[in-house]
Amino acid sequence: MKKLILLITIFTCIAYHSHAQFGGLGKALFEKGSELAGSTGLNKILKQPGAITTSFKDVNSTGKQPPSFHADEAAQPLYLLPKAQGGGYKLCAGFYEMTNKSYCLHAGTRGPSNGDGYMLAPVLGPKRDVVIAILKSAETHPNVTQHDIQMLLWAIIARTRFVDYGTEIKLTATTLLSPADLMKLEGGALGILPANLMDKAKAQLPTPVQAVFEAENNIRRLAASGTATYEEMERYAMLAGLTPTIDREYPSGVWSLHPDGYYIRYIPSGYAITKTQIYVPQELANSKPGLVYDATNAIACPANTGAQRLIQTNEPLNPDYKLKLKVKCFTN
Repeated sequence: MKKLILLITIFTCIAYHSHAQFGGLGKALFEKGSELAGSTGLNKILKQPGAITTSFKDVNSTGKQPPSFHADEAAQPLYLLPKAQGGGYKLCAGFYEMTNKSYCLHAGTRGPSNGDGYMLAPVLGPKRDVVIAILKSAETHPNVTQHDIQMLLWAIIARTRFVDYGTEIKLTATTLLSPADLMKLEGGALGILPANLMDKAKAQLPTPVQAVFEAENNIRRLAASGTATYEEMERYAMLAGLTPTIDREYPSGVWSLHPDGYYIRYIPSGYAITKTQIYVPQELANSKPGLVYDATNAIACPANTGAQRLIQTNEPLNPDYKLKLKVKCFTN
């Protein structure tokens, strides 16, 4: 109850300030966008970083292995490993896999195709901590659906202001985030940009970026409407069809060398489901006790820049806890 009262107080103040400055939501948002149509305002919009900035340039491909790496070895269920106190799983020597929930973090791009290679990349950008906090909190809020979380993440990636969120998205945010994290959502956010400003902005952007820029504006509009469905938002977040080209240097199933020394690879089935596989060499486990895999600290990043970035979770899909590990990893 105290958290609810505090949240109401905080966002009543934000909403009042916003109304006093711009007028009511709707017409005033477009009027504000028109004010930004001058060269100074336009440059400010174009130079503002994305909420999550991770790209394939952030991938360290040193030590990568081909899809055939340990292909003849049977994997143990990753979710049967002990959970670490700060989140994730305690690792020991062996080959593990888990089919887990994953989320799209790149609006206006196409879903994964069968040939796309995904590699390990860090979570970077102004909203990094908020996105990770959402995924960690989701583990303890099973009543919040994957669709609800994805809509919230799309609203954040599109740089939607919290005061503009519709009721359902706002409820998801207040359920999963602390008041301090909620306040972070306002920084770097944009209002809904009118058509004339969109045209001016797109004319100054490279062609591949134009679709993303326009998709984010449409998602902001839907997030603010309060009536948008998951399917409506998905139509703007996901381009139809497969990516036009495949990077043969990074085929599907390519392995990344994790900074901690173990190997990891991602095999998505669409953007909402990813099979994650991990191989921990025995000598690494001997020399580095206490290794932990926390999925939320990394993004599965495609070599194909036209495909989705996928952030991973520690939440398995359809786990079978009746299974037992075939190796004895821990004594306590």
